[in-house]
Amino acid sequence: MELTGKTILILSPQCWGKMLISKHHYAISLAKRGNQVYFLNPPNDPLPSGRKVQVKPSGLHENLLIIDQALYFPYNLKFHALPVFHYLMKRQIKKILQAIGRPVDIAWSFDIGHFYPFRHFSQSILKIFHPVDEPLSPISIAAAEGADIIFSVTNEILDKYAHLSTPRYFINHGLTNEFLGSSVQEKAADIKTVRAGFSGNLLRNDIDREAMLQIIRENGEVVFECWGSYKVGDSNIGGSENREQVAFIRELQQCSNVVLHGAVGTKELAAGFRNIDIFLICYDVQKDQSRGTNYHKVMEYLSTGKVIVSNNITTYRDQPELVSMVSDRQSNGHLPALFREVAGNLVSWNSLPLQEKRVAYARDNTYEKQVDRIENILLAYRKGKSRLESNAKA
Repeated sequence: MELTGKTILILSPQCWGKMLISKHHYAISLAKRGNQVYFLNPPNDPLPSGRKVQVKPSGLHENLLIIDQALYFPYNLKFHALPVFHYLMKRQIKKILQAIGRPVDIAWSFDIGHFYPFRHFSQSILKIFHPVDEPLSPISIAAAEGADIIFSVTNEILDKYAHLSTPRYFINHGLTNEFLGSSVQEKAADIKTVRAGFSGNLLRNDIDREAMLQIIRENGEVVFECWGSYKVGDSNIGGSENREQVAFIRELQQCSNVVLHGAVGTKELAAGFRNIDIFLICYDVQKDQSRGTNYHKVMEYLSTGKVIVSNNITTYRDQPELVSMVSDRQSNGHLPALFREVAGNLVSWNSLPLQEKRVAYARDNTYEKQVDRIENILLAYRKGKSRLESNAKA
């Protein structure tokens, strides 16, 4: 199936907002490709208009529209009577499709919360299941039932769906065009101020706060620039505010070598990255929603060519030239020492050959190229399916 001229419904567990992640970027890329794309926000009750389903422009591209929805039944049924919730969702999905007002060709789901059972969509609609977060519950596994094809950013996630006969394919995280403008250059050996970068929702409970604060304290000469939500009201991708989280944010604010930029747009984020010398990823793999398998931010960091110091990430474990990581998957105890070692030898870690390799890898994984890869897989899938159906009829 060619991914152009189609009507595509994106099912997302995160709403549209300032912070754009995989599902948002796929929506934008597909719209730019000439598809009519509808991005469905999670239920929000009540809507200001009083309607149950409302379609509005995205403001980013004429082919990209945002759908807001409010449920006509109690949301809590999902937790106490899932079969009833799914039965009622059949009518909700019908209302959503009616609001679109045109036949939908593809239902592309990033939702592992099992809000929208694929069985409620007609057989004529291609059903793509695309989990980019680790499925940690039986509901997350059941969310794939009825999908025609599965894509994911880690082989570990794909393995969770091995019991299904559905074809499964690895597609890495993508990179937006805003990050393609970085120029590779070596910095002088006597660099006066080293700037470290961290992007991501600072309200996430899986950040290894102790390790991150230790790194910041032990490297007082390094300026740590952080992009991402640190107030609950600023986040469109989740996060909580508890006592530990408040204390963590307060300490970051009190550190003289930390700059909190908050949530910013993609262009501003990409511009800020161009001044960074070393990037940090610091999650507790045991708590991490991705279980240390892959992160969207890796591709954005790599686009600058600069070195990345990280907790263990399985997708890049055999590529130390791309990501310098600790080997331990139980603890980040060695991460502060690794950061000091790399930050003290940036001339070597940010040599031109290494920078060029990182940039080349990132540019080979733009969202446009990922959509190309998916399109080629879908064309082969459709061709193979037609052949099987012809053989069955014969």
